[in-house]
Formats: sequence, structure tokens, C-alpha cells
Amino acid sequence: MEVCVDSVESAINAVNGGAHRLELCSALSEGGLTPSLGLLKTLKTIVSIPIFVMLRPRCGYDFQFSDLEIGVILKDCTSFKEAGADGFVFGALTSSGDIDIAACASVILTAQPLPVTFHRAFDVATQNPIKMAQKIADLGFKRLLTSGRSPVAFDGKCLIKILIETMKDRLIIIPGAGIQVDNLKDILVTTLAHEFHGSAKVLKQYLNKNNLKFNSIFKEDPIYITDCDTVKKLLNIYKNHSKLE
Repeated sequence: MEVCVDSVESAINAVNGGAHRLELCSALSEGGLTPSLGLLKTLKTIVSIPIFVMLRPRCGYDFQFSDLEIGVILKDCTSFKEAGADGFVFGALTSSGDIDIAACASVILTAQPLPVTFHRAFDVATQNPIKMAQKIADLGFKRLLTSGRSPVAFDGKCLIKILIETMKDRLIIIPGAGIQVDNLKDILVTTLAHEFHGSAKVLKQYLNKNNLKFNSIFKEDPIYITDCDTVKKLLNIYKNHSKLE
């Protein structure tokens, strides 16, 4: 189980719940952006499981990056690598909806020898999914995180199953997006996935909220954190229904 987190609190909860790997981001409300270097360095002192770092310098779901933005991504990659990252998560597309070969190759080269996962940019692409997965594997990506080109993985489980069967040992396919306690069993049984990805999030409750002035100064958006008990429940389902078990 890979848990995506964007805070120290969520990371600790994920680890205490038994997560096998963290995907470290900032701004999960935006789909996950590059985290701070300080967050990674802090977590490396208290967490023993692998931490994969998201490389995404801005919000927006076009996943088309300029040369300057790629420069930012590569500098971030180098800094996080030096700080002890165990892997990276990245994806880039062209204006025609295909894999941006040059951008992806440059990230994989910079990240070496660390593994890189191609993220859900795959799900907004427009080219043939099987051919795209093959390109992703040819580039050297080790994993593909996907919801099966549906808003949530449960709805895309049939395509995820086909991707897993087609790619076999060439590329690890990870179902992700909208994975919950009430649908993980069906996803695992259908796809026979070896890994899965989720946030196990719950709405954060503030004990002193009544003493704050959010409503009069800022728009109050809900804040979610990873829930330790939800992680444990998801892992129990995984152990009972995963192909690996």
C-alpha cells in the first residue's frame, strides 16, 4: 500500500497504520504538487519506509511543461535525491495528448538510479492506453499510477486489469483514485493488482476552532489528513484479497 500524504501528521498516521510506501506531495487538494525539501528531510529522520517524491511544480491538469518548468523539476529532483528520496513520481504530456518523451527521459536520467512512477497524467491523455503504457515502460518508468482513465479506480478497473495483464513484468500498474474501504476488495479481485494507492483521508477536526477567525478573514476550505485506522482497514482487505497473499 502506497499512501499519498502532504503533511507530517498524515505521514506519521500512514506509517502507524502499516503503509508500505509514501508518496510525498504538497497540496493534495490540487492533485499533489512538489513538496518542500524540509518536509522530506524531516520525514527521513522519523520514517523508515520508502518515500517517493512528487515532481509537479504547479497546478493544472494539462501536464505540459515549458523548458523553464522542466528546469525547475530537474533541480528539484537533484535536491530531493541528495536529501534521501527513495524514488519519484512524475508525468508529462505533449499538446497532442501523448507522452512527452524528452521531458520524461530527462527526469528519469536525473533520478537514476532511483525508480520513477508515471502518475495519473496517463488518465487525461488521449492516445491508446496500451501503447502509452508500453512507451512508459520503454522510457524506464517502473510503475504506472492510474484510475483506468476514469474519475475513480473502481470505474476503471477493467482497463486496469487489461493493463496489468498486458504489461506483466515490464511495468507495475498501481490502481489509485477514490479507493475506499468499501471498494478495494472489488478492485483487487478484478485487477489482481500487486500494489494500490490511496490517501485514507478523513476531515481534520480542530479542537480550538471556535477561537479562530477563519470565517471573518479567510475562506475556510476543509483540510483532510490520512487516518491511521483507515489505513489499517485497507491493509486488512489487501492481505485477505491480494494476489500476493
